[in-house]
Amino acid sequence: MKTIILTTLATALMLGTAIAGEHASREEAEAMVKKAVAFIKANGTEKAYQEIDNRQGQFVDRDLYVVVYGLDGKCLAHGANAKMIGKDFADTQDVDGKYFIKERMELAKTHESFWQDYKFSDPVTKKIEPKQMYCERLGDTAVCSGIYKS
Repeated sequence: MKTIILTTLATALMLGTAIAGEHASREEAEAMVKKAVAFIKANGTEKAYQEIDNRQGQFVDRDLYVVVYGLDGKCLAHGANAKMIGKDFADTQDVDGKYFIKERMELAKTHESFWQDYKFSDPVTKKIEPKQMYCERLGDTAVCSGIYKS
């Protein structure tokens, strides 16, 4: 009986680790952005950005998190790295030299929603990975969440 219990427990722990280590999907990223947009509309930016910034909050799941940028390139909320909040990233480049925030702001000015490709540090693996970011324009901001493609 002990062996069965220990085997069941070990299997459950391995399964939990595998699930926790999974990358988010495109559908999950889109759903997260839609949830964040609805939360911002219902609660206002001050309360919503505090919740988005909370690493243990409802807008962080595995490698999936929400970011909000002003259309000027300033980071207004960031679910993975609070040190980015308030900084202007308009001239930030990825490892390939792509001005991905500038590109994101241009896309947000001309599209209600869009996907964007670039490279960024995965908060789970801590490695630079190809990333696809889904964004929706909300007023003069872009609310985004992305997936990593390792």
